[in-house]
Amino acid sequence: MTDLPDETTDEIERLTKLAREAVDEQAAAAYREDRDALLDEHDYTARIREEDAGEVLVCHPAEWVEDGVIRPERVEDTDRGVEIRLSGPEDPDEWDEVEEANRAVVEEVRDEHGDAHGATADALADFMGNHYSKAIADATPEELAEFREQYFPRNAWPTDEQRSLLEASVRLTVEKAGGRIPER
Repeated sequence: MTDLPDETTDEIERLTKLAREAVDEQAAAAYREDRDALLDEHDYTARIREEDAGEVLVCHPAEWVEDGVIRPERVEDTDRGVEIRLSGPEDPDEWDEVEEANRAVVEEVRDEHGDAHGATADALADFMGNHYSKAIADATPEELAEFREQYFPRNAWPTDEQRSLLEASVRLTVEKAGGRIPER
């Protein structure tokens, strides 16, 4: 079992995502410092691991590391480590739950903002569910850019109204889902 409480893990993930989304390097550095201080309180450290499918934040006890390298002989219980996916696909086994949550967001957007926004929300739900097995709220800036620039024009068959409302529709949908879109 991990030594990091769930609330701490959630805050570490939040601070890491804020650092990645920050436009200003000083703000990004401040978020990373806050994250590292929180990890230090639990004698943990973190690094980002690049994978073919995306990036993963890896948190583990500081005692495992010597000169910046994890020493396998120091790892007694791998369950003490925590991995948090930062980009790329989520767990496809949770697709049904993700799909249900995303569809509920689509209906709320359609009911509150009309059919044009609802149709774009529907396309975003398709994209996030089918390409990343992720909730709309968890979409990264890179995934949203991929949706806007590649998926939407090629796969959504948008009307002129949808094209003109694209930015607003994406923002409404992500915010309705409980996510946030960083300022560009």
